[in-house]
Amino acid sequence: MIKYIFILLTGFLASIVTGCDNTNLTRSISMVPRPAQMMPGSGNHLFSDQTVFAVENEEQAEIARGLITLFTRTAGFTPKLNVGGEGNVRLLTDPSLKSEAYSLEVSPPEIVIKASDNKGFFYALQTIRQLLPPSIERESLLDKKLEWSIPVVIIQDEPRFGYRALLLDASRFFIPKENVLRIIDCMSMLKLNTLHFHLTDDNGWRVEIKKYPRLTEVGAWRVDHQDLPFPARRNPKKGEPTPVGGFYTQEDIREMVAYAAERQVEIVPEIDMPAHSNAALTAYPRLACPTVKDYIGVLPGLGGRNSEIIYCAGNDSVFNFLQNVMDEIMELFPSRYIHIGGDEAQKTHWKKCPLCQARMKKENLANEEDLQGYFMKRISDYVRSKGREVIGWDELTNSSFLPEESIILGWQGFGQAALKAAEKGHRFIMTPARIMYLIRYQGPQWFEPLTYFGNNTLKDVYDYEPVQKDWKPEYASLLMGVQACMWTEFCNKPEDVDYLLFPRLAALAEVAWTQPDKKDWALFLKGMDRYNEHLAEKGIVYARSMYNIQHKVTPENGVLQVKLECIRPDVEIRYTVDGSEPTASSSLYTDSLTVTATQTIKSATFAQGEQMGQTLVLPIVWNKATGKPILGNKPNEKLMTNGLRGSLKYTDFEWCCWEKSDHISFTIDLLQKEKLNAFTIGCITNYGMAVHKPKSIRIAVSDDNETYREVAGLNFTFRDIFREGTFIEDFSMDMKGTEARYVRVTAEGAGECPADHVRPGQEARVYFDEIMIE
Repeated sequence: MIKYIFILLTGFLASIVTGCDNTNLTRSISMVPRPAQMMPGSGNHLFSDQTVFAVENEEQAEIARGLITLFTRTAGFTPKLNVGGEGNVRLLTDPSLKSEAYSLEVSPPEIVIKASDNKGFFYALQTIRQLLPPSIERESLLDKKLEWSIPVVIIQDEPRFGYRALLLDASRFFIPKENVLRIIDCMSMLKLNTLHFHLTDDNGWRVEIKKYPRLTEVGAWRVDHQDLPFPARRNPKKGEPTPVGGFYTQEDIREMVAYAAERQVEIVPEIDMPAHSNAALTAYPRLACPTVKDYIGVLPGLGGRNSEIIYCAGNDSVFNFLQNVMDEIMELFPSRYIHIGGDEAQKTHWKKCPLCQARMKKENLANEEDLQGYFMKRISDYVRSKGREVIGWDELTNSSFLPEESIILGWQGFGQAALKAAEKGHRFIMTPARIMYLIRYQGPQWFEPLTYFGNNTLKDVYDYEPVQKDWKPEYASLLMGVQACMWTEFCNKPEDVDYLLFPRLAALAEVAWTQPDKKDWALFLKGMDRYNEHLAEKGIVYARSMYNIQHKVTPENGVLQVKLECIRPDVEIRYTVDGSEPTASSSLYTDSLTVTATQTIKSATFAQGEQMGQTLVLPIVWNKATGKPILGNKPNEKLMTNGLRGSLKYTDFEWCCWEKSDHISFTIDLLQKEKLNAFTIGCITNYGMAVHKPKSIRIAVSDDNETYREVAGLNFTFRDIFREGTFIEDFSMDMKGTEARYVRVTAEGAGECPADHVRPGQEARVYFDEIMIE
């Protein structure tokens, strides 16, 4: 159908081009997400006080007013609105188009928009909004004259997926209502249609429930431990002040729901259960298992053992409570879907709770996973009885009691657990943590604010393809769409949320809307840059991580190879090796650099003579181990002899990790016999992430790599190993002039973290970095 329409429109466009000036002939048209079909023409359509929007009915009029209001606020004129009459911007219903699809024909005299529903009309106007000068986003009247025009173009467009979503976590960081509204507006410009609102967790209850006022009086507030990173925060003590938090009143919720609906965004609320419930249980501790003896408080961080305190599955009062909560939630949120959580529920207390065990016996449940299945099914059945559909995290697939007709949100790893639900005929949504969790680093970590785990760059999100080649054909038909998740553990102010969201939200939109064969990275960047200009006019400071350089320094035959790269292909990398700052006239990086001695390399990206990213400084220091091979079986062990020190971010690709650290061993081949005076090795501690030094380090040497003799060693006390904080230490040992070719390092890990640790019982990990031999 689209192809046929385009053939007809080609002739129409040709006539437009013939009758117009050439001022716009070469103007590129960039937007995000990229439309299904787009044919630029020549010339412009000018908006002015003479512009008239002609609509067929009042519903279309409401859609048009959204764009008209922007002109009134910023341009200083108000286009007219004509319901049922004539105009030069016409909205016409075309029943042949799919829901959300639209056609947009822009010529100098008029604009014709066709769609089958209000969603399509709205998205067409968002396309116009992106094509307008970015100043249209200003909150006040522009103090200079500007031509409010868009280029001549014909567009036929429709989305790839019907479910295009962003999760906002307001529990770990309470996001002010005004900021939520602005994010919704930015979503709508990208044609994202669902806001998954994570309103409850261990760290705060964020929605007013009239029947249970303590949920917000008590559950919305926590202790102020923001001087520490989220994973390192200790649990509250009874009586500690709780100044940090906030909540949305029911009136706030109604305002946000209405605001979102005007922008074709549906807000799907999540009330997490049975886990992530410490905030609720702080307010109503009787809903926890009677075996819980610990003080229950709203958690400022991960919570350690306290995160294992969850709703009691054997207490009928819990179900009455949750049903009452759901009644108010469903009154506030008219969404088709209600999210009931279901993730990361530790069954520690259920296994000991007499009420839970009695429930299992009564219901003939084989294990605690099936008890969770019973729990989720019972709540799901209640929600469905009210005419709503249920979404849950992919842990719901761990039980044989998968709630009927539930929709599964695939998050663990690459989201593969969702396919277990698809195998049973359930619909699912993909939001793999390894790619679509925006809490992860969005660029080279040396430049980024602290968070945890690895990288999910703009390019990683853009490149994500949810439909995998090894899927059964029926899986794709059950895939509703994709979602990115903005978790807020490391956010302490609204600007932190903006920084992590933008511009990666634009990449999510491209994945969700644009067909894979239409995606083009270079064109996406141009469209995203245009969108970013709109963001800047709205006062949003978006991340420029995409301009920063990722480095890789690799030992190779006794020398170092330095590789520099940037995810943007439209920039140059310029570098210096004399300690000076790089400029647009510095040496152009084209291939890897070879380093054979101590040297500092500085580099940055440039475009049209302007520095675009931050300067990367690589201070490479040479010693007898630098560039030498390590005879181990870990691919990243070579990082320990690349002459470059790791940062305080242990995931920055400069640290070598041992997850199971009971016995660590590796050997450096110095390639020839050397006199060895001192051995030094770097080690990082990150208390909140259970990264600690080992119990001991031993150094042995050999001439033939067969017979070794120990020459040095260190032992560490329990107290020293489990010191709190994030810091790097160098451990040096005297080798007393020993001569040898091979140096073997062995270490014994610290074992499990102690009971008073923020991660009790988790095995401590060891991270080593640079080996320095003098």
